[in-house]
Amino acid sequence: MSGPATPRRPRRHDPGRRDRLIDAALTVIAERGVAGTTHREIARAADVPLGSMTYHFTSLDEVLAEAFTRHADSVARVFDERLSAAKDRDAAVEAVITLVSDDLLGSQHDLVLTVELYVAAARNPALRAVTQAWMARSRQALERHFDATTARELDALIEGLVLHSALSTDPMTSEQIRHAIHRYLR
Repeated sequence: MSGPATPRRPRRHDPGRRDRLIDAALTVIAERGVAGTTHREIARAADVPLGSMTYHFTSLDEVLAEAFTRHADSVARVFDERLSAAKDRDAAVEAVITLVSDDLLGSQHDLVLTVELYVAAARNPALRAVTQAWMARSRQALERHFDATTARELDALIEGLVLHSALSTDPMTSEQIRHAIHRYLR
């Protein structure tokens, strides 16, 4: 004979768990890099059971793509806001300078995520779709004020300025960034 049945615990309703896992993935990537990001580390950071990872995602690559897409969308939103607010070309130039100096270089967390995305996308073609979509959004925002060729080249200049400043032991100052953007857009 079996003993009394153990009462079932009520299922925990946690509709935000998938989003928390994506946010936790971004935290882990920023702290440990893509190479140090595991299902276990993400679940720990989100304070959820490890099984939640396989319930919500088919693979670690899917988690990385979702996390990097969230990061790219948040940066692209700032880009859109800055350039949408610009009333003319001169204001757009100032918006680009502010975007580089304050927004893109202003958060070490976001900067690390951006560099991690670039490195991961160089190795993982699936993540190139994330960077390609991000570049398309950046160019689209720039094309509000600049022709398509200039927008593409300016987008590359922005990326180069960010990477050089982020990875240099002698980063460019805001004035040097301003000079470079003005010089290009003359």
